[in-house]
Amino acid sequence: MGFRRKIVAGNWKMNNTLSEALSLVDGILTNLDASTTTEVILCPAAPLLSALDSHTKNLPKIKLGAQNCSEHVSGAYTGEVSAAMVKSVGCDYVIIGHSERRMCFNENNKQLAEKIKRALENNLSPIFCIGEKKEEREKNIHFNLVKTQITEVLQNFSAKELDKLILAYEPVWAIGTGLTATTQQAQEMHAFIRKVLEETFGKLFADKTPILYGGSCNAQNAKDLFACDDVDGGLIGGASLKASDFCSIINSF
Repeated sequence: MGFRRKIVAGNWKMNNTLSEALSLVDGILTNLDASTTTEVILCPAAPLLSALDSHTKNLPKIKLGAQNCSEHVSGAYTGEVSAAMVKSVGCDYVIIGHSERRMCFNENNKQLAEKIKRALENNLSPIFCIGEKKEEREKNIHFNLVKTQITEVLQNFSAKELDKLILAYEPVWAIGTGLTATTQQAQEMHAFIRKVLEETFGKLFADKTPILYGGSCNAQNAKDLFACDDVDGGLIGGASLKASDFCSIINSF
């Protein structure tokens, strides 16, 4: 893992007003280890992005990402946010296919491929989420399911087009439940994902693509998870809303 980027992204979900968001960023800056080489990505709700961009403009260690973008370029889609808009307010990243988007908004693989396309057209790095539900793991179909999620979406692109891709493995059964995959379960799935990438795009691509863990990663378990060979960081939910916890996770490398 030594040569791959180390990344910790905070997915704030539908939390934080503008003043709360600015306070949280200030708290993160206070707690962040000045010598960290880990890439820190903050993913607040869309209305906060522009103000946070202004607030973090001179801070090279903090990058911004959106939590979603539309599969459409522009048009009569009330309430939607385009990839171009996301880019225009200072984002370098966008989360695509988060399990909550798949479950609550019925996003499918065809749509997600279009969203990745829009992101790449606007020079955004997609953080593409994959992962299984509890019943899928219990039926022992989790490997096949994750492989399908990867191949059905990413087969639409070349390795060169996906140069900026980041993958995030979310065991859906461990999100917001307090359950966490064991380090063995996390490493096993991350190694499997890398194998699928190698079969699809070749070894070089697989070796350099960061794969983040996104299932109730917190200040207590981050060090052990990040020590796994194929875990390159975390996509952090609840623990990203508290500056001290989030910084503990960042400093766990």
